Amino acid sequence: MNRPVVLGCCLWITGYVLAMAVPNQDGSWLIGAGLLAALISLHVLRLPGRQPLSLVLLVGIAFGYYQWNDQRNVSALLSLAQQQANLDGSEVTLHGRFTSPVSVDGDRASFTLEATSLRFQDDTAFPLRGESVQVTLRLAEQAQQGVVAGWRRGDAVTLGGVLRSPAPARNFGGFDYRRYLRLHHTHWLLTASGVDQALVQPAAARISATGLLRWNDALRAALSARMDRIFPAAEQAGFMKSMLIGYTDDLDPNRFQQFSELGLTHILAISGLNVAVFLGAVIWLLRRFKLTRETILLVCIWLLPCYILVTGASPSIVRAGLMSMIALIAARKGFMKDVLHIMAIVAWAMLLWNPYYVLDVSFQLSFLVTLGLIVGVQRTGKLLEPWIPHTLLRNTAAITLVSQLISFPVSIYYFNQFSLISWAANAVLVPIISMVVFPAGLAALLIGFLYMPAGKAIGTGIGWLNQGIFRVTDWLQSFQTYKTIWPTPSLTWMAAYYLCMLAIYALWRSVATAGEPRPLLTYDKRRGKRRSFRVSPLTALLLSLSTFALLLWIGYSPDRFHRKGSVQFLDVGQGDAILIRTPYNKHLLIDGGGTVTFGKPGEAWKLRKDPYEVGAKLLVPLLKKRGVHQLDFLVLTHEDADHSGGLQAVAEQIPIKQFLFNGTLKSSPGIAKLFGTLLAKHVPLLPAGLGDWLVIDPQTRIKILYPLQTMPTEVSLASEQNALSVVLLLEMQGTRWLFTGDMEKASEAEVLSYLRDQPADIWGSPSSPDGRDDGFSSSSTTTGRKIDVLKVAHHGSKTSTTPEWVTFWQPAAAVISVGEKNVYGHPSPDVVGRLEDGGAQVFRTDRSGEIQMEIDVQGIKSRTKLEAN
Repeated sequence: MNRPVVLGCCLWITGYVLAMAVPNQDGSWLIGAGLLAALISLHVLRLPGRQPLSLVLLVGIAFGYYQWNDQRNVSALLSLAQQQANLDGSEVTLHGRFTSPVSVDGDRASFTLEATSLRFQDDTAFPLRGESVQVTLRLAEQAQQGVVAGWRRGDAVTLGGVLRSPAPARNFGGFDYRRYLRLHHTHWLLTASGVDQALVQPAAARISATGLLRWNDALRAALSARMDRIFPAAEQAGFMKSMLIGYTDDLDPNRFQQFSELGLTHILAISGLNVAVFLGAVIWLLRRFKLTRETILLVCIWLLPCYILVTGASPSIVRAGLMSMIALIAARKGFMKDVLHIMAIVAWAMLLWNPYYVLDVSFQLSFLVTLGLIVGVQRTGKLLEPWIPHTLLRNTAAITLVSQLISFPVSIYYFNQFSLISWAANAVLVPIISMVVFPAGLAALLIGFLYMPAGKAIGTGIGWLNQGIFRVTDWLQSFQTYKTIWPTPSLTWMAAYYLCMLAIYALWRSVATAGEPRPLLTYDKRRGKRRSFRVSPLTALLLSLSTFALLLWIGYSPDRFHRKGSVQFLDVGQGDAILIRTPYNKHLLIDGGGTVTFGKPGEAWKLRKDPYEVGAKLLVPLLKKRGVHQLDFLVLTHEDADHSGGLQAVAEQIPIKQFLFNGTLKSSPGIAKLFGTLLAKHVPLLPAGLGDWLVIDPQTRIKILYPLQTMPTEVSLASEQNALSVVLLLEMQGTRWLFTGDMEKASEAEVLSYLRDQPADIWGSPSSPDGRDDGFSSSSTTTGRKIDVLKVAHHGSKTSTTPEWVTFWQPAAAVISVGEKNVYGHPSPDVVGRLEDGGAQVFRTDRSGEIQMEIDVQGIKSRTKLEAN
């Protein structure tokens, strides 16, 4: 084994992966300890076969170590929760200390509290052993922002509020906040209102780990404030803060989204590039003072931990900083110059410190890309030499190619998008930012502390350069064709990708270095005469490239031949969002949810920098994860915020072929912006009206049942939208689905009156243009007006779903899209009872989370997210 540390680190990670795949086993720490003792004994006694046995034992030790740590990650309140059945949602008072800085955003302050005791309203108190609690404090007035900004890490606090367990993911593939907090050893949330609920006592100044972190928080705040003065605009300051000190609170969310789509987020994350520039600047400065090489290395070693802390200590900066420290120590002592060994030591140390790092995207990308650059850049550069003779261009191409190929599977796994021109963005912008903007930013910050006018002058120059960079990214982002959406790949697909890449590299190298053609594989068989089968390296390379292309084709649309339609009722809270996938891979989205806000004049201070928005935070990520490359139909049943609010983000990020709406406009800024975006993207706007069946694919069609008018030629204004909701009847693979928006009793009566007056053949299958079978099952046209699934109108409100409506449609199942613990009291018990009495199975998103229904030969199969857990 030439690199035993590297191999050991890989096996350690393998043990972690196995531990995550297997449920936690009792006594796993004993198993790990026993295997560790066996490993030590093997090498102490120098037993035969110890090397292969050591490999197996190392995997087992890692398995036990991970599960032991995971089993210990439980709440100190677990036993109390068993005693107090109503602990979740209880009003309590916690006493403890701040373990994080206080973040203030609009009318909310958030921080982490380490609780040492808990007291209920009846004064019953329980001691705790340092329970980590995530706190959200709603501020009552603007002056309270200054009060909470004065709280510091380590201060003692007594705080009253409502204790809750974090919510799990409510949609398949959605963000799981409970899991996220657990990976940070936090199991409870506390919500409080007003600073009068908190009694804070400043901590005494003393030398300790908390004191060091407290000092570091103050330094980061001072640097942030200084950059606000140095750089000319808020967007500039936020951009430079992210790049220089890893402070992302002030980073423009739209700019971050843009950099993410172009594959440039590594610029905004402190990593090895920043460490290299920082060390280069420090070494250049120290050399001006004529210091010796050993002294310069020693100073750099001591400065790196400070730099890691000041820049936020994310996994990527910890990795880069520790690797640099080990490399500097090795350079000073003259030993162990193998960079792969250094990387493996750092990775192993970080995984021992916190096994959950293995699940962190920053950790994964940082080490993967670093590994690729160490192993692949020089070799790839040699292979590119015949095509790119210029050294600088060749090295830039090699770095860009290797980093893009290595990071691609992990990037699409977490972010589900990839820009085909990200290589150009990286090749052009990364050298400018790393060689000019970052060093100049450091200089401006340092000089700004000594003499502010000079720092501001440099900051102004950087601002002009940044504006040019932003113009380039704006221009690159305008090329919508080059943005691709990828569904979340399986781990098997990712493993196949990397194996295929290794094969291509080995064969490419074989072809490039072969002096004359020779067979790579030969096969001889004698049956009376000699037969020979030969595969040359070039042929094998072409086959590998073809396999790689096929792998990408499968990964881009793995369900393209999945001939089962599905309807997915997404849980967007108090709103509607329904995703339909047809048997021929067409996608329809009905409504997009939305967040209803109630603002008053003079409350601008309450606005958050990056508020939660259903479309951007929930809907669009889900569409991307499910591989929705485009929406063939986007239907807005009506323009109330709880149905339309999330569609702005959809219109901005997902290609749309056609947009169907109710033919009216509601006077609101959100609707104006949505329609403006659709027009700018040249999306056809179709006002809904009565008409013939609209065929989506050979087994799917839709019919508009309301509004009761032919397609209007003029768009009118309407402030009240519920009664104007578009009502759609969907037929797919022999099943019927009725989508009703927020229609009301009067609208239902109009629809019933219209349908009763229509001839029976209104339900008949349309004839195909060439007279052939259109593919629709006859079962959907011979069961009268009975439907399989009804989307209940207006979240189950008593303003709709009358007895006559239920009797007419006779739904086998009914879905109510409604927010958990909503303030409207939806759904109405009368409506739920009416549906159940009519024989319908009732599904509710407030209780079940997302509801997915798939059609197969046996009928409609359903599954729900919360029950699936």
